[in-house]
Order: sequence, then C-alpha cells, then structure tokens
Amino acid sequence: MSTKPFIGLLALGIALAMPAFAQEGKQVKSDAEKTKTKGDGMTVKTKVAEDDGKTKVKAKSTAGDKMKSKTKPEKVDMSTTQAPVSSEMPAPSQNEMASRPSGVMVGGALMTPSNDIVDNAVMSSEHTTLVAAVKAAGLAETLKGTGPFTVFAPTNAAFDKLPAGTVNKLVQPDMKPTLSKILTYHVVPGRLTASDLRRNGQTLTTVQGEKLTVGLTKGDRVMLKDAKGNVATITIPDVVSSNGITHVVDAVLMPAK
Repeated sequence: MSTKPFIGLLALGIALAMPAFAQEGKQVKSDAEKTKTKGDGMTVKTKVAEDDGKTKVKAKSTAGDKMKSKTKPEKVDMSTTQAPVSSEMPAPSQNEMASRPSGVMVGGALMTPSNDIVDNAVMSSEHTTLVAAVKAAGLAETLKGTGPFTVFAPTNAAFDKLPAGTVNKLVQPDMKPTLSKILTYHVVPGRLTASDLRRNGQTLTTVQGEKLTVGLTKGDRVMLKDAKGNVATITIPDVVSSNGITHVVDAVLMPAK
C-alpha cells in the first residue's frame, strides 16, 4: 500500500499547524515567504507566493518518502459581491429633477415661470426700489396683466446712481406722470429673450413710446442705450414669468421727455 496519499495529507496538516509546532518546541525556520518545519520524523517545506497567494508544500519522511502539493486561493466573483454602502446621497432621479421648480435666482429668491412679473419682482431683495416705484406709479396691476411684456428691471444699486434725492422726489404723488413715463420706458411689448436682443444696432419701441437702442459690450453682453445716451447692461437675462420676461439691468434708462 502506497504511503504517499497519507504523507500528502500529513504534510498539509503540518503546514496548517505550523504555529502549534512552534509552540511545542519543534524546529521551525521561516522567512517572509518560506517555512521549514521538522518534527515527528517529517520535514515539511512551505512556500507562499506573494502575487497570487499560491501555496506549495513539500514533505519528506525519514524513510525517504516524498510528497508535493499545491493550493491556490479561490477567486471571488465580483459580480455577486455586494458593493459597499456609500454614505453619499444618491443622485436625484429624472422624475425628482422634473418635479423641482425651475427658474432663475435674483436677489436671493427663485424667480419661477408660474409667477407673473410683479410677483417675481416682489421677492427680489435687489428690486425693492423698483417695486415701490411701480406701486407709486399705479403700474402694478398693468404689469400683472396678460401681456406679454419684456421688462428691463433696474436694481436698487442702479437707482442709487441717480442724483441724490431723485427717487424720493419721483415717488411723490405729484410726480406720478413723470415716474410712469420713466418706468414704462423700461417696458417693451412682447416676449424678447436675450438671444432676440443680440442683433447689434436694433431699436426697440417701448410702451412709453420712445426707443431704446440695443448693442453688445466687449464682453459680449447685451446693453441698452436710452434717448439721452445713457447705457444700461443686462446683468441677469431671461427671468421668465407667466406674462413675460425680465432682464435685470445695472442702470436706470431715461426717456428724452
């Protein structure tokens, strides 16, 4: 009867039990990859490959019988391995994105297409002066109408550029006709987007009756020149409302009359 199968099993058992042999005082020599163990009439050499973890075992008894064996770690099927749980929030689905309100941020508030021009303007912290002027001129209901209107909306900073005391004077009841002319000079019938305004040199007829001339800055931004030669640049374009579209401008436009 051959003793080789028995020796092979014994060699593998000794290789796995090497720490125990060491504790029992057997002769053990080891380095980073190889281990040699002697005991119970058996010499076992073990070598573990660093690259693939393959283990080779050679055993030799005092009677001269030899045995070799090899083992290799099983490969893990990554397709069936559960991915680690991420702590990051999952990306929103298309339905979630579609359900989120669309619009443009102006003055710290979201201007949405479902609101009319006035309701959007009221929410902007940068247009409190304009809103007060529109109400003083009695134009709020008009700009809440069907339209559509294209509005060039000066910011508070734009009104601050006017001579000191100008705004306080314009909102007085006796100045209502003048204030109304100035504000309606910032309104054009129709719905004109920024791309509609990019034709350099075109003129726009305002609700007030006078014209604005369209131009482009060196930075390729749309600007408007009023009847007195003053220029206002569109800083935030295409604020869409239910009854028109608003473009934020950095200066107040003045009609000739």
